[in-house]
Amino acid sequence: MRILALLLLATPLRAEEIGPERLHSLPAADVVILGEVHDNPVHHQHQAIAVAALNPSALVFEMLTPKQARAYDGTWDSLGWTWPHPEMYRPIFEASDAPIFGGDPGREVIRRAMTEGAVAVFGADAARFGLADAPEDQAALEAEQQAAHCNALPEAALPGMVEAQRLRDAELARAVIAAHAETGGPVVLIAGSGHARLDAVPAVLAKAAPDLRVLSIGQVEGTGAQPFDLWLTAPAPDREDPCAAFGG
Repeated sequence: MRILALLLLATPLRAEEIGPERLHSLPAADVVILGEVHDNPVHHQHQAIAVAALNPSALVFEMLTPKQARAYDGTWDSLGWTWPHPEMYRPIFEASDAPIFGGDPGREVIRRAMTEGAVAVFGADAARFGLADAPEDQAALEAEQQAAHCNALPEAALPGMVEAQRLRDAELARAVIAAHAETGGPVVLIAGSGHARLDAVPAVLAKAAPDLRVLSIGQVEGTGAQPFDLWLTAPAPDREDPCAAFGG
């Protein structure tokens, strides 16, 4: 599970902190990325407010595979939800009846990206989505992955973790582009704030679909400049130490 440490390491690019009241009147965009810390219920409440105000033509979820999204018939059980904390996401679904799209490539594909590389797994459009370009700062990306996993990963695993993360960003961007082409937009993407960073999915969309206007809204649990267009903060909920699973 990606944790807040990843965001704290991000180099601030540009951002404006906003309060929840601004979610009722967001700037116009073809794509709005609503970030979150996955287990923070306030973040999901904020997302529901924004979705209701935006009235999007499509919702893309990091938490759903395309197969799960296609199976959705308007009932919660049809989703086959497998991510933790499903009850926190219900308000988002209740805020809109827009078609649902999935951006999760699945665990097997992600595992393959770690060993074979994101380019090989993504397919023919890899260059269009920026995967054929070497990261500008591989060392920084590896450091983020190490911090996100409580400094418990062997060094040899870090390049594969970066490849997996780059694949996730590209798959989310591909799902967003498909949703926009099918519905005309605007499209809302629900994803972890690590994907909402301006150097993550927004950067992939800028390369793959430069005509789309993208608004990135991150949600964090701390203070200070953040790498989004807009950002909100909310206190962290009571949670177990995420590093305990790593023996930290």
